[in-house]
Amino acid sequence: MFCDGLYEIIDKNENKAVVKLSDKKHPIFKAHFPLKPILPGFVHFEIIADAFDMKITTVKKTKFMKMINPNEILTYERNNNKFKVFCNDEEVVSISL
Repeated sequence: MFCDGLYEIIDKNENKAVVKLSDKKHPIFKAHFPLKPILPGFVHFEIIADAFDMKITTVKKTKFMKMINPNEILTYERNNNKFKVFCNDEEVVSISL
């Protein structure tokens, strides 16, 4: 529920999903730093579950390399239960489920 209207899946297939984030007016961007809107890390799990029709029960490893801002376009690439998230062709998150 807290992610309603936060993102739109603009392209997807079995191993890749492209997502467009909403603007900074969405309340989720105020979760960490009210004056510096960024995407909270836990939201990636919601996006992966939605885009790849998965139920996530275990997270083995997650690495956040960059902060993600509103209005960004993110590409989620899947290789079995490993995911890489790219923003502007730069890897910003890696996740192992």
